[in-house]
Amino acid sequence: MRRQALRRVTALAATGVLVISPLAVGTASGAPATPPGAAPGVIGASAVQGDTHGDGDVDNRPGATPPTDRQVALAGDRGTTVRWNRYGAPATLVPRADVQRRDAGQDPVAVARGYLEDNRDLFGLAAGAPAAMQVVVSRPMGQGSYVMLRQDFGGTPALLDGLATFGIRDGVVVYLSSTLSPTRADPEPATLAPDRALAAATADAGLANAATSRVRLGAVPMPDGPARAAYQVVLVGGDESHPAGYTSYVDARTGALLVREDLVDHDSDNPEWDVFPANPPADYSTRDNRVTWCLVKVRGCERAVRTADRGAAWDADATGSSKTSAGNSGRATEKWDDLAGGTVGTRTAAASPSREYTYPWTNQWHEKRCDPAVFDTPQQNDIDAALTNLFAMHNRMHDWSYHLGFTEETWNMQADNGTHGGLGGDAERGNAQAGGRVGGAPPGFPSRNNANQITPPDGVAPTTNMYLWQPVPGAFYGPCVDGDYDMSVIGHEYGHAISGRLIAGPDSGWSGAQAGAMNESHSDLFAVEYLYEYGFVPRGDTRYVVGGYVTGDAKSGIRNYDLSRSPLNYSNVAYDLVGAQVHADGEIWSATSFDVRKAMIERYGNGTPARQRACADGRQPVEECPGNRRWIQQVFDSLLLNASGAVSYVDMRDATIAANEVRFGGADVPLLWNAFARRGLGQGAASNGPNDQDPTPSFASPHARNATLRLAPNDAKTPVRLYVGDYEARSTPVADTDPATPLPDTVQLAPGSYRFVVAGVGYGSTRLRRTVEPGERDTIRPPSTRNLASKALGATAAGDGVNLDKLIDDTEASGWAALGAPVAGRSVRVDLAGTEPQRVGRVQLSALLRPAIDPDADPGTQSRFTAVRQFEVLACTSASGANCDSAASYRKVFTSPANAFPANGPRPTASDLTLRSFHIPPTKATHLMVRVLTNQCTGAPEYAGSQHNDPRSTSDCATGNPAAAQAVRIAEFQAFRN
Repeated sequence: MRRQALRRVTALAATGVLVISPLAVGTASGAPATPPGAAPGVIGASAVQGDTHGDGDVDNRPGATPPTDRQVALAGDRGTTVRWNRYGAPATLVPRADVQRRDAGQDPVAVARGYLEDNRDLFGLAAGAPAAMQVVVSRPMGQGSYVMLRQDFGGTPALLDGLATFGIRDGVVVYLSSTLSPTRADPEPATLAPDRALAAATADAGLANAATSRVRLGAVPMPDGPARAAYQVVLVGGDESHPAGYTSYVDARTGALLVREDLVDHDSDNPEWDVFPANPPADYSTRDNRVTWCLVKVRGCERAVRTADRGAAWDADATGSSKTSAGNSGRATEKWDDLAGGTVGTRTAAASPSREYTYPWTNQWHEKRCDPAVFDTPQQNDIDAALTNLFAMHNRMHDWSYHLGFTEETWNMQADNGTHGGLGGDAERGNAQAGGRVGGAPPGFPSRNNANQITPPDGVAPTTNMYLWQPVPGAFYGPCVDGDYDMSVIGHEYGHAISGRLIAGPDSGWSGAQAGAMNESHSDLFAVEYLYEYGFVPRGDTRYVVGGYVTGDAKSGIRNYDLSRSPLNYSNVAYDLVGAQVHADGEIWSATSFDVRKAMIERYGNGTPARQRACADGRQPVEECPGNRRWIQQVFDSLLLNASGAVSYVDMRDATIAANEVRFGGADVPLLWNAFARRGLGQGAASNGPNDQDPTPSFASPHARNATLRLAPNDAKTPVRLYVGDYEARSTPVADTDPATPLPDTVQLAPGSYRFVVAGVGYGSTRLRRTVEPGERDTIRPPSTRNLASKALGATAAGDGVNLDKLIDDTEASGWAALGAPVAGRSVRVDLAGTEPQRVGRVQLSALLRPAIDPDADPGTQSRFTAVRQFEVLACTSASGANCDSAASYRKVFTSPANAFPANGPRPTASDLTLRSFHIPPTKATHLMVRVLTNQCTGAPEYAGSQHNDPRSTSDCATGNPAAAQAVRIAEFQAFRN
């Protein structure tokens, strides 16, 4: 029986709020429905953390209303930067200081209201409207202040948008972000009862068993007319495989769905806890390397810990100690089984009257190789140790982020907020070993190799699900470990709640593809920074690997790249195989932010471990802290300065620079601009909203002596393109030599070291590296060697499979595929350009997969595991009379290494599969054949054989995932003289 009693529906008519928690709600038919955006349960579908990309966001409101010509003119007079929101008002504005009234002693709220009143015509506001706005937050931010105001419509406060955030310093507004709507007629009053709005939202979400947390009445602005009276309905439910959470806005007169937001983001008197500060031993042994944390440091206690808000013990709330894994900031419960949509498990850790949470740990899940029988043993898969660790780590993230400004006033997660602001009643719920007993079986292997966070608005408890990890055929190959012990994953998931609450006010979160990518990135950044500041070293080749313990991959963990070793930049948006993908694209923002962090450390130093810890504990002012602490404080501030969660990387760049202006007086603005520019977010970077998959990069800084590089045409005057970074497919070129395109043949770059790709039709791709100096003017000359296997030069392709001509089209963005077993021996014959035998000394292949044409119809064959791994090159010369249409006429000239595309556990990544060059013995031929020996599924030893003791499934890729074993793909084949 649940500890928390079920409560009846309570209607609060005076406020228009309906509270139901956690009473089950079903659809009209009572039949279960798949939540919008839920992953299909198909063997071979990517469902591991780091590979998911779908969401259930819906906005049924009309499109954007553009600003008037007068507003555009006013913005040009009064600001240096402006972007417009969907309502026809400024979304981002960097105001000019010389056209504002300045009163350094004035209250920041008065400065904010005064600015809006002085600029009513720019925002389309009626006289007196700013004075009627609600003050949501007003607080200091270093040398300046942060203010958030909320709009109302006819006396009804906005539930969605209608916000303005201000960065204020020295009596003037230095930055403004808004989702304000111009003043129009008042909304018509509500006629729909709250329960009907609840039913409409439930039916739309398809949640047969939803734990409904809140229904409340307010207003939702519309781009094309007056705001609508609407109900905000928060639903949290789903099952252990597909947890679901939605905030829906239902028209309070018609019952129509206006907007739906997906909330799921895919880690005694002196109580003491035994914990893994980062993760268990890196060698996965049973050596217990836990340490003891306690309220008051005594002998044997490694660290004193207490809540940052009240200085109390973690296991206590306003009523006293729970004597288990529950307290004011969090509650960790076991959730082995499907609880009919319940959002939290049945039991906390075993009660400890002495408050000594020091349970045995035997590493049972790893030692028994994922055997589900462990749940029925006396040790119960070390569940009490897992609960204790998850509970402690959630408290650590709560306390660390509290000192950075994630407090009650800015909508953090606590059961009791006291008198400090916010709504309270929303301590973090942590489900340990979620779906542990029922997961691990096909189809889809639910509840494995993942973690997720559901973050509802302020006042509704968020939930994280931590899963067990296990080898899955053709999808994931890591160790049998418990995610409840990997702090990089726990911190990542809690990070979703931090950024989701800080951005866009108390009721909204991130929205859009680029925003979703930055959501993932911020979670990675928060996790590694927490670990770094306290001196905890997670498993990995460096300290900046996320998920190195749960994945077994010390090089890059769950990502394509270690945060500190990434080649990505803003021109690479949508580079990975599924196109716009929040985890892969999030690595672009991570690489950029890491460069900013590095630059601030170079300026302000790294400090001693003691100083790092003093800053992390909030015992030292941030202005006296090392560069990394100044950087992470700036990150938190930049989130608060965004009134909307529908932001692009360019928007977040501007908010970051504004945060430095407000808190540090702009001391680091040139440094920030130079770091952003080197990752493609320079002064000319632009994006057509948060969903733009083809944004405009810029590598020029307004604070640097930029270099100018000119791309020269090749010898044949055939157009060539220049890319910054390692990727050509789905990336945006920065220069080309084609007079038919608007792109120039020059590019400006802030000084620094860069990687380039030069690509041209008929000439394949060439990678270059060079350092550009301040003010340098130089020319990049592409190689003149032709791609003898280019169809543009007359080469043709024949053989097995489909899309043969895509194999020889000079781009990784398309590719060849052969479906059906066996993959070994599948081949393509290429009749080389020219009529005479050609000398070939080098070939290039790419196994980078393109986005699936129809992922629902063909999920398995689009898997990363279908990419080629080992191949042969054979040659034929028709000039000698051989019939090069016959495979028998070819002689083998080259066999690649067995790991030519060297993916290992847990799965192939984009960096494993992108274009590689192979020297072959000098060969004269009119035809070449590329013949497959293995794909990743059939050729990698890491994906073969039995790797667990779960009798419900096999881990062997070839037998456990036939769809991956019976398909092979090559994106590009190129041949050169040398």
